[in-house]
Amino acid sequence: MPFHQPSDIRYIKLGKGGRWEQRAFSEGALLFGFSTIPHELCESCLERGDWTEVRRLLPQARVNEIKAFYELGERCLWITFAHGHLWWAFADPNVQWIGEGPDGPSRKRMTVDGWHDTDIHNRVLNAGTMSSKLTKVQHFMGTICKVKKKGYLLRRIKGEVEPIVTRANDARKVMISIAIKMIQGLDWADFETLTDLIFARSGWQRSSRVGENQPDYDLLLEQPTTGETAFVQVKSEATQTELDDYIGRFRRGGYDRFFFVCHSGESLTIPREPRLHLFQGEYLADAAVKNGLYDWLVERSG
Repeated sequence: MPFHQPSDIRYIKLGKGGRWEQRAFSEGALLFGFSTIPHELCESCLERGDWTEVRRLLPQARVNEIKAFYELGERCLWITFAHGHLWWAFADPNVQWIGEGPDGPSRKRMTVDGWHDTDIHNRVLNAGTMSSKLTKVQHFMGTICKVKKKGYLLRRIKGEVEPIVTRANDARKVMISIAIKMIQGLDWADFETLTDLIFARSGWQRSSRVGENQPDYDLLLEQPTTGETAFVQVKSEATQTELDDYIGRFRRGGYDRFFFVCHSGESLTIPREPRLHLFQGEYLADAAVKNGLYDWLVERSG
């Protein structure tokens, strides 16, 4: 989709409580109110570059909003938040009067190519993943305001990774590679304890003790919130044949989920089923790091 470097950026609220959002998106338009201020007066002020007459009718903050709607050209980037997404558009500078009264929009500007809720690579712009330094603009009490986090906003729309995020991802890759080596160096008792800690910190509760030497499992777990039960097998090394055998035991056992945890040996595969989980290599190290066990691994490896 076309995108150019904007000359200005503004947030616009599409009606009180977002009541005009769906209409704006379907029409591909910026919708704006202030029905008591005549369109002809605004055009006259725009032509003269003097908004004194409007200032006599409205507080300065509201005058600034009307000025922005009329003065900002097609290189202004307009954004809004709706349905959990960030939306953006460029708009034709021509303002059209529609005069629908106090509850409806009184004027509009047509967007150049519609409203977009994806970045330029067609990936959805999920507001829930964005910095509150940007999303807090939604709480602006007026209708139109400047956007302070311009660089961050533009990188999100362009699909560019934040420089600090790139550094963090690179550092995490190094951490995971080190965690893999530390896990592979654990003795059996520490490896079983690590497994127990990963599940405990993920919300699972043991219904069998570690090391009970049951014939089919090393751990039985229960998820208190959902009531699910899990059959866990822990191995320092394992073959595909052994894994397949335990999957068969799981299927015969009536449990809700199966976890196979292994830190070394051949690369294993598991059927693509929601109930089956294989913790090995990078996936196992990632689970340990996510659950705050990196320092624990360092202590056991010292």
